[in-house]
Amino acid sequence: MKRIIMLLMCMSFFLMKGQELTIPQLSQYLSDNPFLMSPTYAGIGNYVKVRMNGVTQWVGIRDAPDTQSLSADVRLGNRSGIGMVIYNDSNGETKQRGGKVSFAHHLTIDKYDDHYFSFALSFNLNQFRIDIENFDPNDDLAIVNDRSSSNPNFDVGTLYRRNGFYLSLNVSNILNKEFEKFDPIFEPNTLRNYYVYTGYKFRKNRRTDFEIEPSVFFQYFESDGRSITDINTKFKWFDFLDYYYAGFTYRFLNDQLGSPLYLAPIIGLKKGDFYFGYSYQVIMNELLGYSSGTHVVTLGIDLFQGISNCSCTY
Repeated sequence: MKRIIMLLMCMSFFLMKGQELTIPQLSQYLSDNPFLMSPTYAGIGNYVKVRMNGVTQWVGIRDAPDTQSLSADVRLGNRSGIGMVIYNDSNGETKQRGGKVSFAHHLTIDKYDDHYFSFALSFNLNQFRIDIENFDPNDDLAIVNDRSSSNPNFDVGTLYRRNGFYLSLNVSNILNKEFEKFDPIFEPNTLRNYYVYTGYKFRKNRRTDFEIEPSVFFQYFESDGRSITDINTKFKWFDFLDYYYAGFTYRFLNDQLGSPLYLAPIIGLKKGDFYFGYSYQVIMNELLGYSSGTHVVTLGIDLFQGISNCSCTY
């Protein structure tokens, strides 16, 4: 029992250090919600896209990470889009909540070849707090109140699309943070994350009711050199304007290719204006003996469908 407690304490310390003042990126972006990962997708779609995400990690482990988010984006004019995200994230006694506002602009390179380029900027505001309500004051007499910090920051991104191919490059938290209220030795002030998201949608023609979409998501943390990769595949079936999909994602640390963090089947559907997505992440590391896995649920609705004069927002 002591070994289990020590393992969880070490794991909680690592996670507190790794809480990157942003939304934890798991498989939410695969649930018809790439805007949650990159601001460049704001305004792509002829409607107001609203998505709610709930992530419950490591079910069975006390005080495991838990995240909720609400995002919405909409076309602005014929060639631009705006979006917003608000989120709440808890990880043991560390809490963070915040939001971001994004603007994206979409350029047409060749409308007959579905050839487009987009760029975007986001403003973020995050509040990070250590909750001492459950702390034993006899353990550390220096802890007398909650430690908290509010941090503004920016994200930038680009998106290239041609026919079924897409490539998104993003930098998150481009400004360094100031965290004097916390331990400067263990809390790096560099929070820049680099994202690459690319894939291809294989579809014989627009009348075909079946599509295969392999994709790769890469994330690099500048503060300590960590990096992860997701390898994804989605199979989508269309029924006029509705669709259904199933697939899987495989995540691993890039220095541990043969030791995956998790393997996650994904399913979802869009029926009319309503959307549902679900992913169950099967843990593949030492936590397997203590947790039954991670659940990711997405609910969505598309509102106020309109018509754009530019195919760059389709």
